[in-house]
Amino acid sequence: MRTSGVLLPITSLPSEYGIGCFDEEAYTFVDILKEAGQKYWQVLPFGHTSYGDSPYQSFSTFAGNPYFVSLKELIKKGYITEADCEAAQMEGHPEYVDYERIYKGRYKVLRKAFEKSNIRNEWEYRKFVDENRSWLIDYALFMAIKDANDGDSFIEWDDDIKLRKPEALNHYHEKYKEDVEFYCFIQYEFFRQWEKLKKYANDNGISIVGDIPIYVAYDSADVWTHPELFQLDEKLVPIKVAGCPPDAFCEDGQLWGNPLYKWDYHKNTGFRWWKDRIRACNKLYDLVRIDHFRGFDEYYTIPFEDETARNGCWEKGPGIDLFNELNREFGKMNIIAEDLGFLTDSVRQLLKDTAFPGMKVLQFAMYEGSDNEYLPYRYPNNCVVYTGTHDNDTLVGWYDKLDESSKKFISDYLMVEDESKIHFHFIKAALESVADYCIIPAQDYLGLGSEARINTPSTVGDNWKWRMKKGAFDEKLVAKMRRLATIYGRTRG
Repeated sequence: MRTSGVLLPITSLPSEYGIGCFDEEAYTFVDILKEAGQKYWQVLPFGHTSYGDSPYQSFSTFAGNPYFVSLKELIKKGYITEADCEAAQMEGHPEYVDYERIYKGRYKVLRKAFEKSNIRNEWEYRKFVDENRSWLIDYALFMAIKDANDGDSFIEWDDDIKLRKPEALNHYHEKYKEDVEFYCFIQYEFFRQWEKLKKYANDNGISIVGDIPIYVAYDSADVWTHPELFQLDEKLVPIKVAGCPPDAFCEDGQLWGNPLYKWDYHKNTGFRWWKDRIRACNKLYDLVRIDHFRGFDEYYTIPFEDETARNGCWEKGPGIDLFNELNREFGKMNIIAEDLGFLTDSVRQLLKDTAFPGMKVLQFAMYEGSDNEYLPYRYPNNCVVYTGTHDNDTLVGWYDKLDESSKKFISDYLMVEDESKIHFHFIKAALESVADYCIIPAQDYLGLGSEARINTPSTVGDNWKWRMKKGAFDEKLVAKMRRLATIYGRTRG
């Protein structure tokens, strides 16, 4: 079945309080997608973001981002007031997230809501805590201790709690009992609100495409709670870390710094942790995009003490064994494989063996040469075509920076008649392709320039900030989206 959808992070939704969340604007966006004949809403990872505010670096692979909790919902419940929210001064620029302002204000408001809630006496809350105890309590304690240590990484904590000695765990649980409860409260509200929003989307024919990074952050509840899953020494210091080798775009390579998995250990447990992770994803999303899929075939390892990725090497990943085990547990899985970058024959074979759809990005196609696998006429049916991803510039921003030779090729290939509408030439090329799935970033439908770029890889300080203007998807644009989806056989009906 041919389908289409829109990529828009939750943080990029309009909001009165500085950052997108699960409030009425999220429901409005579902209505827009329905009216536009779309099938999918793709989001970025939902994790509790850590330093740098990247959704691909979080304090827990299971916990939700506290920023997504709708303050308006908490106002409706009587936990806080509009005056409380206004006093926190969270709203900055209407088109960009001011994370420092959000961090300083939002937790104060959430804490006030917790203190007013009397949540411990709610049966649904106690049920939620019991059902999620396998990760929730450890995560909440991790955050409570981190707060008490001015945000220091767990590796800098006292040895007794860093190494999770039983007597220390009991002591800290008692010492920070109220703070642990606070973080459990936030997670309860997060999952309760998201479950309601997702049901609304599904009831209106919109499926949610989630996104998870292959790796977890080093300073995370996952590593602190289960160090046996990762390549760490006896002091819990990584032996090797993740990244990418040098290439034409980055002569030093990319040093991500994530701890690497002990794949032999995972295999000996029947990949139990991965089953828990996919099970959690299946509750949150209808489809899941897994970032850096090639890492399951081979993964790049860099000595921990190195300052660049130059001296790394490739090692074998779990391969098809992992997915065979997951298939036995869950049956056919709705997974999109992020297979971008340099692909070896073994990666292509793994993708074929899993039968997951891979990704095609039109921005990678538009350089002269008929052997380019990202050109639409070379696509298989079983793939997802994007005009660009969260790591790319917007179509308009990218096109403006091209040389004249590349623009000439694009003009010939797409038969461009009006350069001011270049984004719709690309969108039409994606929609008319044979790819079963087509996902277009919201900024490309809106024709925005580089000011609306979500992320520039290997940079910090100015990413993940763009917010959409209220009413940006007007009736005229929505009608055009539906007309195109209908013309190219992708409308949801």
